[in-house]
Amino acid sequence: MPRGPLPLPVSLDPAAALPLHVQLREGLRTAILDRRLPRGARLPASRVLAADLGCARGTVVLALEQLTAEGYLTARPGSATRVAAILPDDAVPHSRPVARTALGPAPALSRRGAERVRAPSQRYMAGPGVPDAFALGRPALDAFPYEVWARLLQAEWRHGPAERTDPRGSAALRGAIAAFLAQARGVVCEADDVIVTAGIRQSLRLLAELLLDPGETAWVEEPGFPGIARALAGSGLRVVPIPIGPGGLSASRGAAAAPGARLAVVTPAQHYPLGYAMSLENRLDLLAWADAASGWIVEDDYDGAYRYAGRPLAPLRALDRGGRVIYVGSFSKLLLPALGLSYLVLPRGLVAPVNQALAETGPAPPGIGQWALARFIEDGHLAGHLRRTRRLYALRQDALVEAARRHAADVIAVAPMEGGMHLIARPGPAWTPSLADHAAAAALGRAGISAVALSAYHAGAPEPGLLLGYAAVPERAIEPAVRRMAEALRLAS
Repeated sequence: MPRGPLPLPVSLDPAAALPLHVQLREGLRTAILDRRLPRGARLPASRVLAADLGCARGTVVLALEQLTAEGYLTARPGSATRVAAILPDDAVPHSRPVARTALGPAPALSRRGAERVRAPSQRYMAGPGVPDAFALGRPALDAFPYEVWARLLQAEWRHGPAERTDPRGSAALRGAIAAFLAQARGVVCEADDVIVTAGIRQSLRLLAELLLDPGETAWVEEPGFPGIARALAGSGLRVVPIPIGPGGLSASRGAAAAPGARLAVVTPAQHYPLGYAMSLENRLDLLAWADAASGWIVEDDYDGAYRYAGRPLAPLRALDRGGRVIYVGSFSKLLLPALGLSYLVLPRGLVAPVNQALAETGPAPPGIGQWALARFIEDGHLAGHLRRTRRLYALRQDALVEAARRHAADVIAVAPMEGGMHLIARPGPAWTPSLADHAAAAALGRAGISAVALSAYHAGAPEPGLLLGYAAVPERAIEPAVRRMAEALRLAS
């Protein structure tokens, strides 16, 4: 590792449309991903950088704080800023890759491994000049309050953790989550009911092993995110996909397909990926099924806070009187993907056994950032961020629908949804029937546009289409991205 700071392979163009701090941020991110800035490399001081680049020091500070918040850089008070030793999980090169030596023969994958690599990818892939168009699961990083977050992180580093590592997560964060959910989502709970985790798949494996024996049956939504079915199957459960309708998953349809099931994983507020909201009738039927079957419901409220027609729908957990609903939420889509923090809200009867299992198996979720996140929630920044992004995402959804109508109606049909962070583009009249949606997604990838094939979410007969995430794409970038998307699909058709 070089001892001194490295010169940066970045230049700024004051005449460009992108602000200078965005140019610097994207230039540094690209240099890190292309390994022109190696992991652990020391960056020059912000004053030196500003002088070298001919810009204000505030421009440099803002870019560095954003990359630090996203996990690309590390900074401690009194120490140099360095490239992170471990980059964010979703960081993959999005420009010309570094030359490599011969790769050797392709590995022979197991059947399970081959299935996993065929699963839909939600990793970051940005087209030239079009930020995050149209990657799934990406929040509006341009709207995140980096200055506030950086200040809270600095305070956490300065004072150090106030408590020992707890496999349940920080007590301060669990208390902040409980208070926020009661106010914002109508989920009444206490800090002891909340468990901080590293993601829903980790949570599902834990719950499946605690609540069901190998060979028992779980319902999942069809279509649905394949990672959920894989996590349950990996815990030895028999997974039965239940086709959903506009009212969401129906307990009667599930009982007909797999009458002995004792677990259901659902997305009631905003079905993933079709966007349906579960009807009140189906919600009550599902709760009655869980009571009668001594079963359990995992409610994945991954983006239920984003509802653009009226108030966000109340969670299924708010209707639960029998203590059968386990509520799951995540901060990665609401705030920053690099956070990697999710949470469970357990029924009171499950608190003790889950705590015992965590004490024996662990591991604890990442501790750094939990204190800062607790303060972020307690001080009202999360609620304010959700209010701002709810308005912002509604505008970006409208912009995508309108741009698709004007520039791509021959190849795709894009209808609005009442909530969420993505839309579905279904084949238009000029989309050749022989063009499979996974081939269309590959063609878009070569054109610098990120899209995921809808058919990849189906366990049974596929439904063609493309999933387009819009939350991270500024309105001004949506129209040119749609034009490029339409051109690529016309060529592929």
